[in-house]
Amino acid sequence: MGQAFLSAYQKWQTGMSAPLLMHVELVRTVTRDGLRLDGALATESGARSQESGVSSREAASAAILLHGVASNFYTSSTFEPLIPKLQSLGLPVLSVNTRGHDSVFSAGSGTVRRRFGAAYENVDDCRLDVAAWIDFLKSRGHVRIVLIGHSLGAIKAVYFQAHEKRADVATIVAVSPPRLSYSAFMNAPESVQFWESMQTAEELVKAGKQDELFTSKFPFPMLMTAGAYIDKYGPAERYNFLKFAADVPCPALFTYGSKELDGGGIAFAGLPDALMSLPNADRRSVKTIERADHVYSGVAPQLAEAIASWLISRDQTLSR
Repeated sequence: MGQAFLSAYQKWQTGMSAPLLMHVELVRTVTRDGLRLDGALATESGARSQESGVSSREAASAAILLHGVASNFYTSSTFEPLIPKLQSLGLPVLSVNTRGHDSVFSAGSGTVRRRFGAAYENVDDCRLDVAAWIDFLKSRGHVRIVLIGHSLGAIKAVYFQAHEKRADVATIVAVSPPRLSYSAFMNAPESVQFWESMQTAEELVKAGKQDELFTSKFPFPMLMTAGAYIDKYGPAERYNFLKFAADVPCPALFTYGSKELDGGGIAFAGLPDALMSLPNADRRSVKTIERADHVYSGVAPQLAEAIASWLISRDQTLSR
């Protein structure tokens, strides 16, 4: 996951694709614990709906896009070509923030103002965030949800549905979820960097400083609290999605880039085979996108086409 992931992450940060222009509605929701989250809803135009033959029943479906680590709903280039592709299928597309958006931000949660963002994130809290966005779409009349996430957002999509088992989530698309495995990282070539970061976090927690920020070295340099680092990468392996992917009750597509599988280290090595060896394999599909790195630089349209084709083949967007 180390250098190859960091290189792809830097490409995303600098923005490799041309700007995408579309009309969206800026929206917001409030989670059960009182946190406001923002997003953008790209709805289907009437003209396009007529051209594609989208019925009112079909329009009851919608897609939610979950960003990766420290990203947000308006900067991800990976999903840019996917949004119009999904709209062409008659799917409104809701690009959303979770409480792990950006690195650090402050916001009110109930009556308390706290710090949030990737540096402070407890990934399990994504269950509150995703549920709030699903409820928002249901308030707009969309009762069948396609849940799509990239990187950590992909883990969140799988984690949410494996634990919540929402009947209104028709299908999951997990774009490049990495293997977050303490045991795998401890035996990886980068294990020294991982151990140093984990040891720093554990020492801070032992001293009662779980909310203290430090710059972790693995999987790439990132500001995190000690508690958040152990939650995400610690020995409990709470977010090793191979432990719960088989519990997802609906059809799921997992995609990976050929470059990240070949050069992304232990976080990605062998994942397609590992996924298909899990129980309930008939619910899962795995697609490898040729020449793709972790953020699908230069091949995001191919990713969009693969996702759309799979949704059509499973008839998950419209007919459930």
